[in-house]
Amino acid sequence: MSPMLKKVEKAGVKGIKKKRKPYQILPNDFFKTSEVVKKRFSSIVDCENHNRIAIIPSASYGLANVVNNISIKEKDEIILLDEQFPSNVYPWLSLKERSKAKLVFIKRPDTLVDSGKKWNEEILNAITNKTKVVAIGNIHWACGTLFDLVAIRKKTREVGALLIIDGTQSIGALPFSIQKIQPDALICAGYKWLMGPYSIGVAYYGNFFDNGIPIEDNWINRKGSENFSGLINYNNNYGEFATRYNVGEQSNFILLPMLIAGLNQLESWGIENIQNYCKNLISNEVEKVNKKKYWIENKHYRANHLFGIKQLNNKINLIEKLKNKKISVSIRGDKIRVSPHVYNDKKEIKKLFECLT
Repeated sequence: MSPMLKKVEKAGVKGIKKKRKPYQILPNDFFKTSEVVKKRFSSIVDCENHNRIAIIPSASYGLANVVNNISIKEKDEIILLDEQFPSNVYPWLSLKERSKAKLVFIKRPDTLVDSGKKWNEEILNAITNKTKVVAIGNIHWACGTLFDLVAIRKKTREVGALLIIDGTQSIGALPFSIQKIQPDALICAGYKWLMGPYSIGVAYYGNFFDNGIPIEDNWINRKGSENFSGLINYNNNYGEFATRYNVGEQSNFILLPMLIAGLNQLESWGIENIQNYCKNLISNEVEKVNKKKYWIENKHYRANHLFGIKQLNNKINLIEKLKNKKISVSIRGDKIRVSPHVYNDKKEIKKLFECLT
């Protein structure tokens, strides 16, 4: 979870105060803020049509809309990664139970040499004519291993499978292009690298989902909902493209302005600049790490804003040591997950790696 920027906090407080005078909230206010969010996010992920972006409350909500619109048969295969974040597993488990499809978990190869490269190869090899969905992140949430989405997209197209990406762990800190990758869906919670608040996010839905059925029916997703005086003229038609997948009460007058403030700051910094800054922070220190004591993913298959450190022996209680030094990291499986950003400096990173020695 990212720290909250002062300007994001300010936007939230302003939104709270707005509720004091509800008579100042006009019909257009229910639409214009979400429109800004969609345009800002489209710019960040290189999406040509902002109407393909939906406002969602969580990654699991965005994925539920995906799963709700996939028809799959017994023995069809859904490819997932081992030790993937639960919100990108449980929806597929539910689909498996309903359809008797097969979930195929691709495990990290049992080697510390070129494991990222080999993991990517095993994913590609697992995609066959039986594959109907590949649901992964741009990086692995525990260790930061990068996945070659261009190659994976190419293979899924060859077999007619969907590519569903959970971008929560990377979008906002790692460059991503809808035009280049062409995923069928991209789902992002907003409280991490998008620098937004909790309980708000964004999702891209490609043309496969243009005529899908959303998991909820709310008034604002229908055509003509801008006309408040005509809302009782019920309309069976949804708005354009991804509009049907917007969460109810998408106009949240507190959370949306906060997310906009975060997205604006990201555009100001530049996503590539963020990734390069993190690279400059960690590169020298990572190269010095004793590879007999610790494993860190190869630099060609590692994100710089999120990476894992695995102890190869447990002689030192590293977690306790880091805690005593007031260094904040996460424990994910058998790895320590480190998440540097522009609010860190080299002095802090050096302090972390000194604990490893």
